[in-house]
Amino acid sequence: MTSQTLSTLHHCVYNLNHHLVLVTKYRRKCLTGPLLDRREAICRNTAAKGTCELLEFNGEADHVHLLLALTPKVLPSAFVNNLKTVTSRLLRKEFGEHLKKYYWSKPVFWSRSYCILTAGGAPLSVLKPYIKQQERPE
Repeated sequence: MTSQTLSTLHHCVYNLNHHLVLVTKYRRKCLTGPLLDRREAICRNTAAKGTCELLEFNGEADHVHLLLALTPKVLPSAFVNNLKTVTSRLLRKEFGEHLKKYYWSKPVFWSRSYCILTAGGAPLSVLKPYIKQQERPE
């Protein structure tokens, strides 16, 4: 196995990195540079409150990518829903005039769906043989 940087809690050792992709509602190309900058700041703040870390952030006009280091205490789906709610509320409040062009007065911003993938660590092609070769007691 390759060496990894591991974190610890009281009774566990972990390394839980996730790649998250969020898409704007109807795939509207409404994200601008300043809006993405503010989105990144909100994400960093929200992640810190949830004892998580935002490792990397970037996006295009209709979606964003986040690389997150989560703790075992955090349920990924709950974290994503909270992140989407907070950013949607704040961005609609701060960039309301800009977003009216895309969503009129509707209180929407993100698509209901999202993509979250585990990232880092060894691939399955390495893990499966490693587990199979363990010295099983008789």
